[in-house]
Amino acid sequence: MASTYALEIVTPDQKFFVGQVEMLITRTTQGDIGILKGHENMVAPLAVGSIQIKQDDVFKNAACSGGFMTVTPTKVTLITDAAEWAEEIDVERALAAMERAKERLAEKAKSTDAARAEIALAKALNRLSIAGKEV
Repeated sequence: MASTYALEIVTPDQKFFVGQVEMLITRTTQGDIGILKGHENMVAPLAVGSIQIKQDDVFKNAACSGGFMTVTPTKVTLITDAAEWAEEIDVERALAAMERAKERLAEKAKSTDAARAEIALAKALNRLSIAGKEV
């Protein structure tokens, strides 16, 4: 069995995940990063993307809406606004969010907050990708 370390993923509503893992792969604002036991200390901002957790030689995937990550040699903590396991993603809701964001971006009205619409679109596309749906 591979070396493990503690992983905790926290959202405002819950402790999304707490357990021992072999590996974590997630997206920071600088790109994807893989964390193994013994990684040097670091703090990194998370981007909208996936969280891949390896336990017992099996990967489990979740969607992440961004946040922050702290790493020590024996523990990693992710703090995010939202996280969802792939199988828990409501595909219809994500599709509706994607369409709303696309419509807002197409409006180009002064009242439209384009940056907010782009973030909403990125989150919806990420959720659909994690759920295995191509758009």
